[in-house]
Amino acid sequence: MSKIISIHSFRGGTGKSNTTANVATLLAMEGKRVGVIDTDIQSPGIHVLFGLTEEDMRHSLNDYLWGKCDIKQAAHDVTASLRAAIPGKVFLIPASIKAGEIARVLREGYDPGLLNDGFQDLVEDLSLDVLMIDTHPGLNEETLLSIAISDALAVILRPDQQDYQGTGVTVEVARKLGVPRMVLVVNKVPSSFDFERIRAQMKQIYNCDVAGVMPHSDEMMTLASAGIFALRYPEHPVTQTLKEIAAQLMA
Repeated sequence: MSKIISIHSFRGGTGKSNTTANVATLLAMEGKRVGVIDTDIQSPGIHVLFGLTEEDMRHSLNDYLWGKCDIKQAAHDVTASLRAAIPGKVFLIPASIKAGEIARVLREGYDPGLLNDGFQDLVEDLSLDVLMIDTHPGLNEETLLSIAISDALAVILRPDQQDYQGTGVTVEVARKLGVPRMVLVVNKVPSSFDFERIRAQMKQIYNCDVAGVMPHSDEMMTLASAGIFALRYPEHPVTQTLKEIAAQLMA
């Protein structure tokens, strides 16, 4: 049975897209057919991690939302671009990176209800085991819709007071929406911190399972979104934590 998983954060800059891309790749390495959809239409970026350029984008999510194509036509098989022996598949549905189309979204908006139809069509048309949704930070109509139809939700935060407050709002909203499975991921934690203490504190504060506490990584910063971290650094502590997160989301 297929799963819909949303990766969300209240604020930008938490590593949400990196986490989404890496978890999706790790699941594909297990033989799963994984769809990744970028619903951060106002500031898209996950395509960079998969090496997809503007010239490669035959269609985007924007085209589907504006009736120019079916959702399946906006799906790009990026498995080969990962340059690794992956038994599964990764399909990316990118949001447009054209300035004019981003401006149109900001000016005119779109019908978020189409997203729900698109999610279900993707799962069926591509025979997906998992559909991962890279959400827009904060809480808006499309984000709430994505969370509401998800089987699992990962809320990413950094050890930062602003993130703590926003995460509290997100967790409360997700509970009201009845998300079956919700976990926290604490990212970019300085090595000087006590990771087990952070895990215990987050679980106590939010009454929510913590799927992973990821250290700040110079290697991640140096890679600078120019690929999938878990493939470049398979033995790295960050990769091991990403594997734990993937397992928690699929549990």
